[in-house]
Amino acid sequence: MRKSVTPFIVMLLAGIVALAAAFTLTVNKFDVLQNPDTVLACSVNLVLDCSTVMSTWQSEVFGFPNMVIGLMAFASVITIAVLGLARTVFPRWFLVAGSIGFFLGAVFSYWLFFQSVYAIQILCPWCLLVTASTTLIFSSMLHVNLKQNTYGFKKKTNEKIQKFLDAGYHQMIVIAWLALMVALVVLKFGADLFA
Repeated sequence: MRKSVTPFIVMLLAGIVALAAAFTLTVNKFDVLQNPDTVLACSVNLVLDCSTVMSTWQSEVFGFPNMVIGLMAFASVITIAVLGLARTVFPRWFLVAGSIGFFLGAVFSYWLFFQSVYAIQILCPWCLLVTASTTLIFSSMLHVNLKQNTYGFKKKTNEKIQKFLDAGYHQMIVIAWLALMVALVVLKFGADLFA
């Protein structure tokens, strides 16, 4: 079976964007630590304000800045995507482990997203970019695993999954999901996003 490289292209691009965002947030964190009064470029208004989000406990869930996790994780994502584009044959255990890791990353990213929207009620533009990228990274890995039947579904179930994927429904679900996230932000903050 000829493997499609498209999911790995999406994974690579999303990984690069997310790594750039994590790097920028790390630099911004150093700026804030050196000068607490500094105004960051991503602090646009009362709703879009990285500085305020960085000062919350949610920005250091494990006792160190969350962006450090991003620096490590997204570099790994880029490596996996490049290997996938080189048509590396990954062992089943690696694909399953990657799927679990990317799923946990997406869960953490969405926990931070909902904390930001509903608890902190201030948004970090870079963090929103990371959330969108994490969604694309996880969905790309899921697509690869479903396409290769990594999870070992029985023949009839696998045939239905392949038809579902070939029809493009997986991509439509991802796009609809991202649109829902945008809608939640707009419904919560409305015109204040642009004030």
